[in-house]
Amino acid sequence: MGVLMDRLRERKLLLSDGAWGTMLHDRGLKAGECPELWNLEHPREVRGVAAAYVAAGSEMILTNTFGGSGHKLGKYGLADRVEDINRAGALLSLEAAGGEAVVAASIGPTGEFLEPYGDATEGELAAAFRRQIQAVVDAGVRVVCVETMTGVEEAVLAVRAAKAVDPGIDVICTMTFDPTPDGFRTMMGVSCRRAADELSAAGAAVVGGNCGDGMERMTRVAGEFRRATALPLAFHVNAGVPELVGGKTVFRESPESMAAGVESLVGAGAVIVGGCCGTTPAHIAAMCRELGRLRGAGRPRR
Repeated sequence: MGVLMDRLRERKLLLSDGAWGTMLHDRGLKAGECPELWNLEHPREVRGVAAAYVAAGSEMILTNTFGGSGHKLGKYGLADRVEDINRAGALLSLEAAGGEAVVAASIGPTGEFLEPYGDATEGELAAAFRRQIQAVVDAGVRVVCVETMTGVEEAVLAVRAAKAVDPGIDVICTMTFDPTPDGFRTMMGVSCRRAADELSAAGAAVVGGNCGDGMERMTRVAGEFRRATALPLAFHVNAGVPELVGGKTVFRESPESMAAGVESLVGAGAVIVGGCCGTTPAHIAAMCRELGRLRGAGRPRR
């Protein structure tokens, strides 16, 4: 059993962090810039994001490595810096965590489509994930969070790559779902049940969802997952539905509103709860207070 599962066994429920992109843009990241390059060029700002979430109560924080695959970095001419960028991102979050919070390396989609929908082969994507994950593991990270996936085949490749790098690390895998007449599905048509089954078979210790919309809809996603699997469930939730205002994406759900939805999300089966797009340390702090209330009430766990 790895560090994440040990912590879950001890605490039963973990508060994760919130959005990274939102925070980096607030700190000066410009549109079109490579967020992951900030690990090398603006380490103080990146470390500051992680530290702000720890201060807000996060018991698990991610790393600024979401787009750290060779495919993503290659679009910025940085494919030869995969190791440096991912290692730096891992070390910054580990430093900010200070041994208090679990650090999970964020691994996002490559942006490529597998054959026959695109030109990428399974071997190419598997090698890309393994290279990225090896870098964060070498830096000392013991948990990997594969996130924002829409194709289960790519998600499975990432999970398997993580377990190939080190069978002892814990892997979380979350996908992004939208409502359909037949229940929630990813953009590639993957149901919560199929995701749970295939990700579990690949070696994921925790499954769930991230991004999408706000608390109410994610609670329904959690319900579909709970009916499909007994695995621990993780959800990183947006601060409501994104709106385009004056050419800028705005998320209107307040910290208090998000915190009010935590009880329902936990009741639906979530054991790791955090924020995604539009959330800030203020959202996490409010969720922390609500989780504290639930723990104090001795809410039974599933």
